This record gives sequence, structure tokens and C-alpha cells, in this order.
Amino acid sequence: MKNSIGFIGGGRVTKILLRAFSNKNVKFSTVVVTDPNNEVTSRLKSNFPFIRVDNAAAAASQDIVFISLHPPVIMDTLELLKNDVRSNATVISLAPKINIAKISSKLNQVKNIARLIPNATSYINDGYNPVCFSSGFDNSVRESVMDLLRNLGHTFEVAEEKLESYAIVSAMLPTYFWFQWNYLEEIGVKTGLTETEAEAAVHQTLLAALNLMYTSELKPEEVIDLIPVKPIGEHESQIAEIYKTKLIGLFEKIKP
Repeated sequence: MKNSIGFIGGGRVTKILLRAFSNKNVKFSTVVVTDPNNEVTSRLKSNFPFIRVDNAAAAASQDIVFISLHPPVIMDTLELLKNDVRSNATVISLAPKINIAKISSKLNQVKNIARLIPNATSYINDGYNPVCFSSGFDNSVRESVMDLLRNLGHTFEVAEEKLESYAIVSAMLPTYFWFQWNYLEEIGVKTGLTETEAEAAVHQTLLAALNLMYTSELKPEEVIDLIPVKPIGEHESQIAEIYKTKLIGLFEKIKP
């Protein structure tokens, strides 16, 4: 029997998960999405015609309920919907900061509560997705939930207190680099490559550089020493300070 799922919130993460499930041809009896922004749900519906756009109570009453909201609005939303979530439902929060204990304080009738830190790379089913489960989570349900979430990519169970660290060093990691890679492609074009050549050069070199760092058995300083010319080396300390101040500061804001 196929489960029904509901998404409370229809933003980027919901789009990522729906795309991942669609890529793998995962079938549900019903997919209900709610969001106060009609433009958001209209875009989702155009991309995923199988979803049903409905009110929050309808989304909250499905077998599996994804909380796809920003942390500041989660607790108030759960207060409004606490009587709509069934006691035998599985609730999966996709946000940092709001821990299982806080979710359970609003949904005290629900024992199967999980938290997942989603990745944008799940869009192509290549996510790196840490998940944790409530202490009372039904073991017979846990494996079926893991089977579902494995469609997103590499999904693995961790202690809840580590989720926010994964949010910083994994979930948000691409945003630290994507714009740089795009700019390097532009530099390639400006210096004589075609767009196709520049894209291939950056793409293939990045893949190889990652493999060199993590599979060569060289120490990081030995890898770094393989290239003698470092055009932006004089700015490394500034970049490191940006990472330190911005990311540690962000971690302090999102930890429970």
C-alpha cells in the first residue's frame, strides 16, 4: 500500500524532494502541498502535475508529513496544526534549529518524528543527507522511511546534535563555491575559450581536484604544495577569516 505525503511549505526544499522522488519514479497514493503563496504552489503544480494543492490541515493529515518551513515559523504553525496530524503519522522536519523535543511538545500524540538536513544535490539524487529519529520511533517504520529518503542520495543516521554542523559544512557548502565556479568559466571565455570549453575545464578539473584531495592519501598541505603558483594565495587569510566569522556565526544562530 502506497503512503500519502504532505508538504507544509512549498518552497525550494519541497521542489528538490519532489524532483528527487520523480526522478526515481517513487509513487505515493496522494501528494498534498500547502503554501500561503499561490505563485509558489502554481509553479510547483506546473512542474509536478500530480500534486494536490490544498490547505494546511489537509497536508498535515497525510501518512508522511514533511515540515518544509523556515525555523521561525515552525512552532506557531505546529500549534495551529497539532490536531490535524494523525497519531500514527510520520513527521519529518527539514529545518535546522527546531529539535525533536520542541516538535514533540506541539505534536505530543505523534511518536514517529524525524529530522533531515536536505541537500540541493538531492535534485539529481546525489544528496548527502543526515537524518535522526525520535527515541520512540517505531523500528518497523524506520527502515521504510530510510528506504524513502535514500532516493535523495546518500542518507545516513546521525546524533541529533550533529545536524546543524552538517547544515553548515554540507547542506550550505555549494553556495560557498558555485558563484566562484561560474566566474571562473567567465574568465575562461574572456581569455579565449568557448563557453563549452570553459565549462568542461572547470567541471573536469574540479572533479579531479576533489579526488586528489580526498583519495590520493596525501596530506592536505602536500596536495596544496603540488601547484607552486598560487595567484590568490596572498588573500587566503582573508578568505579563511570570512569562513570563520560568517559560518561559525551562522552556526550559533541555527543551533537549538
